[in-house]
Amino acid sequence: MSRTRTRSTAADQACAAAVELARRAAEEVARPAEVGEHLGFDSEGDRVVTHFFDCLDRAYKGWRWAVTVARASRARVVTVSETVLLPGAGALLAPSWVPWNQRLLPGDLGVGDLLPTEADDDRLAPGFTATDDDSDRQMIFEYGLGRARVLSALGRDLAVRRWHSGESGPHSPIAHAAPAQCSTCGFYWPLAGALRLGFGVCANEYAPDDGRVVAADHGCGAHSEATTVPSMIVDQPPPILDDLGYDLLPAETEEEVVVAATEGLAPNGGPAESAGSVDESDSEPLGHS
Repeated sequence: MSRTRTRSTAADQACAAAVELARRAAEEVARPAEVGEHLGFDSEGDRVVTHFFDCLDRAYKGWRWAVTVARASRARVVTVSETVLLPGAGALLAPSWVPWNQRLLPGDLGVGDLLPTEADDDRLAPGFTATDDDSDRQMIFEYGLGRARVLSALGRDLAVRRWHSGESGPHSPIAHAAPAQCSTCGFYWPLAGALRLGFGVCANEYAPDDGRVVAADHGCGAHSEATTVPSMIVDQPPPILDDLGYDLLPAETEEEVVVAATEGLAPNGGPAESAGSVDESDSEPLGHS
């Protein structure tokens, strides 16, 4: 690539010509044979130029070596100021850093872990402020049992959206196949406060959501009034035995019959009686006729 300048500042001629000086500086920092062709330079200011060289390391494809050289005022000698490896077009970069509180997912909190809450968290409001949970707008603060912060209107709305759109909401597959909604189930325990009309806790130990918050229009097959067995469950008929057919078995050779008789087995593998044996009870004593 030809030497090009990407900035409008006039480049110092001595610094722009110090290509070999910049290359030697890059080779001192890089491993052998990792500095490629000269890609051009940028004028950083008065008597300051940055030269770019292709990086040949396969682990840094698309990166380039940047060597900044400078010359003091009224000086003829150009010196190296800095040598770094910078990403270029198509360089493989690490993903952007994301704060831990934005990377945290439900279920990440383990035993002994602490999850601090920001002081200005919009989901919470001071515990002594009024709330619209009750029609008389009574104070949440209770003497001796007061909480420093409680759910704000935003925090409550976020919880409602999360619970209603999750697996315990009305749009899950198990809710579509349920015989009735949770609001009509005897194991449904409504929540207190402003959410009592829309959410409750499942108290059926055999239900998949036992002990969890479920929407009132959620449902499952463990409904308290689900007394009818679904029609799709039918008794299996007894197996059909075909006693009219038969299977052809390979004939045994004479050698297999002799071996079976020698080992006291029938040709088919069962116990066999010797053809020459005689029951002693039926035999007559030998004597002269």
